[in-house]
Amino acid sequence: MVAMATAAPTPLRTAGVIAADIKLHHSVFALPFAVLAAFMAAPGSFQGAATIDWSRFSGQLALVVVAMVFARTVAMLANRLLDRNIDQDNPRTAARALPSGQLSVRAALAVLCSSATGFMAVCLAFGVLYGNWWPAGLGLPVLAWLSLYPLLKRFTSLSHLHLGSSLAISPLAAAIAVEPQAVFHQPALWLLAGMVLCWVAGFDIIYALQDVEIDRQQGLFSMPMKLGTGGAMWVSRVLHTAAVVCLIAAAWLDPRFAWLFSIGVAVMFGLLTYEHLTVARWGTTKIALAFFTINGVISCLLGALGVADILL
Repeated sequence: MVAMATAAPTPLRTAGVIAADIKLHHSVFALPFAVLAAFMAAPGSFQGAATIDWSRFSGQLALVVVAMVFARTVAMLANRLLDRNIDQDNPRTAARALPSGQLSVRAALAVLCSSATGFMAVCLAFGVLYGNWWPAGLGLPVLAWLSLYPLLKRFTSLSHLHLGSSLAISPLAAAIAVEPQAVFHQPALWLLAGMVLCWVAGFDIIYALQDVEIDRQQGLFSMPMKLGTGGAMWVSRVLHTAAVVCLIAAAWLDPRFAWLFSIGVAVMFGLLTYEHLTVARWGTTKIALAFFTINGVISCLLGALGVADILL
């Protein structure tokens, strides 16, 4: 009998494999804060007018969302490509697309390059359409920074803070794209970025609890590997406390944030407390709840309530 040739993967199937592997839906961790920052810097709102200049802002907001998707795709594919050999030796990650053979290195590189090109095209669009060339000038350094995480964790346990800073860029970048002057006149934007940095670094430490032994075997660095579970969890608690403090300060400094955003801050505090209690009680057995569900709710809720307060 003649063996049938395996059909080459179609572009649609490759896109589906990549979307599943990089968990495209996890864009909710950073995207709501980018959208919130865009509203904070929006023409009209930023200048203190009663309404937003939607004729200009609607296009800017659409570009911000598209840029976020492209940027996250670049960051995640860089992570998957640089970590493919490490992932292959980790039972938790061995089924990912690259180590399992579902996706070729060539295809991943092609999508990474096309996403980086798309991101830079969006950055240039801000200059062409709105006369704002800051995104075009900052685009490549931002992509480079987003792609550093898998390299840094080979050298320092502070890589959790780098990951936090990578997502913290989102609100600042969105504000710069919409109105560069906003970052010089709105301290609340920097506090929002500080909140994202502390929040993400804190829950990335929790996520790293799953791989303490593997990290030790592979010579990788993480807070749980360096400080032990107890010490790492205390660092995570301090970071999450700092995140809540940043939000309280942002709400105090920006008069557009009222009772809706304050409710969001209170809910965030409650959910983060529940997250840490869950980890203390169940360890990593409920990591999907502690890491994905709770933090996804936090970002979507805060983003939506913050935007609602600005619009109201």
